Amino acid sequence: MSHFKALKGFFFRNKWYYILGIIWLLLVDVLQLLIPEVLRRFTDQLQANTLSNEDIIRYGIYIISIGFGIAFFRFLWRIYIIGTSRKLEYELRNKLFGHLLKLSTNYYTNHKTGDLMAHATNDINAVRMALGPGIVMMTDAIFITLIAITMMATTTDWRLTILALLPLPFLAFTIGKFGKVINVRFKAVQESFSSLTDTVQENFSGIRVIKSFVQEDSEIKKFSVKNQHVYDKNMAMVKLFGMFFPFVQFMSALSFLIVVGYGGTLVIYGDISLGDFIAFEAYLALLVWPMMAIGWVINVLQRGSASMERINTILDEQPEVVDQPDAIDHKDIKGDIEFNNVSFKYPNSNEDALKNFTLSISSGTSIGVIGKTGSGKTTIATLLLRLFDANEGIISIDGNALNKVQLRSIRSQIGYVDQDSFLFSTTIAENIAFGVDECSKEEIIRTAKIAEVHDNIVGFPDGYETFVGERGVTLSGGQKQRISIARALIKKPKILVLDDALSAVDTDTEERILSSLKDAMKESTSIIIAHRISTIKDSDKIIVMDNGEIVEEGTHNELLENRKLYFEIYQKQLLEEKIAQD
Repeated sequence: MSHFKALKGFFFRNKWYYILGIIWLLLVDVLQLLIPEVLRRFTDQLQANTLSNEDIIRYGIYIISIGFGIAFFRFLWRIYIIGTSRKLEYELRNKLFGHLLKLSTNYYTNHKTGDLMAHATNDINAVRMALGPGIVMMTDAIFITLIAITMMATTTDWRLTILALLPLPFLAFTIGKFGKVINVRFKAVQESFSSLTDTVQENFSGIRVIKSFVQEDSEIKKFSVKNQHVYDKNMAMVKLFGMFFPFVQFMSALSFLIVVGYGGTLVIYGDISLGDFIAFEAYLALLVWPMMAIGWVINVLQRGSASMERINTILDEQPEVVDQPDAIDHKDIKGDIEFNNVSFKYPNSNEDALKNFTLSISSGTSIGVIGKTGSGKTTIATLLLRLFDANEGIISIDGNALNKVQLRSIRSQIGYVDQDSFLFSTTIAENIAFGVDECSKEEIIRTAKIAEVHDNIVGFPDGYETFVGERGVTLSGGQKQRISIARALIKKPKILVLDDALSAVDTDTEERILSSLKDAMKESTSIIIAHRISTIKDSDKIIVMDNGEIVEEGTHNELLENRKLYFEIYQKQLLEEKIAQD
């Protein structure tokens, strides 16, 4: 139960819901325990031939009243206990989701989506079951067991009670052993489900690749293997319960056998009345459920504990990139950027993505970045956004070290368009307005026109209200890129970073977009990362990257005159264009 300590704040806030719920539950149990007493008196009067029509009506009223009371208080404990467990599920899922969004980018490179989805669904549900129905069954098991045994011993015969309860110690010992095995097997079930979920998510996300490579049958076979693994682990749990519950019922039957044998003898010899025997049997019948519930409770608590342990592992994770205690809120960034001897290695990599990287960018200027794949171009944007922190050196904005400025302050004033151009499963208008709290339809249209995507959007049947499929699957690559550019521009950023954001558009559209951007961003700093020279040739300054270092810098014409790497790239692209035209 130590794993549930993380929820102590929730328990403190909702303690009265649980307390009142348990009170209503105990009242239900008390009413259930009254039924054997009614049966005892009814049977004794029936045996003594003293039962009248009025007595029958009176006992009937007792039973009906008890039934109404049980129904009423059962409704209340369900609202208070089960309802509170649903609230716990709601708050825990919000807490987990919020925490996951605050974790650093590196966390998601080491954890699969399917596994995280399993935490947010199955694990949270297991915790809810433990702290809702689990509490109910545990309370029932303890209270009914204690009171029923007390009533059996004090109102009937203590010797009969001891004999009837002889199987219980052995039952409790066996249940404890079962509980440990249940915990291990449930963890295995959850892990197999996580793997299956991850496979499904990955296949759905990559459905176009699967179809284009005609790999449907192959992926179905892989899924079947994972699905078989889930089936096997669940069957291991089923087999365990297949033995467990019949065992509990068998031990209960032994108790009834003892009561029928010895209790019947006591009735025959007149040591107890027939009413006592009937009441005793009724109490023993009430004990059967707690015996079953003990096993069920142990199972649910073990599952909940295992799931809470998995959730705690995530909640204990701390983001690697955080605000320093003395971080400032730089509300009005001008756009002066400086990299000073910056070196950086991605986690789990032995190679430097950037090595002693030094670069100054004046506010209001545009800089183009070009180089071979893996030369470190994207890393510049990654470090500027503080998705990772540099291993060595200092990055500053307007003279302030980047790690001394609040993350929200930095990121809210940088417009970033990455290579993937990720879009959310919502309307085009909502995708464009994603980075701002409020904006008008006119503002959305204005930025869409700058990004040269307005004409495409109005050509759709629903225009800006067109629903974009998952990850923008219903749009072309160029449309996604241009909508992503509009999403960055609507923030009115002080710094704009385009990371190969025009690779999917033709050169004519690219030229129009760059021309519009030049007017829209004339007072802002622009960093344009590209593979095509045509994208960056008009930048105020161009740097050429290779193996994490700047190997050339200057204007387009200056770099062509150097006749080095930039010139080689330029010549290759001219040749490619000529071949394409022919």
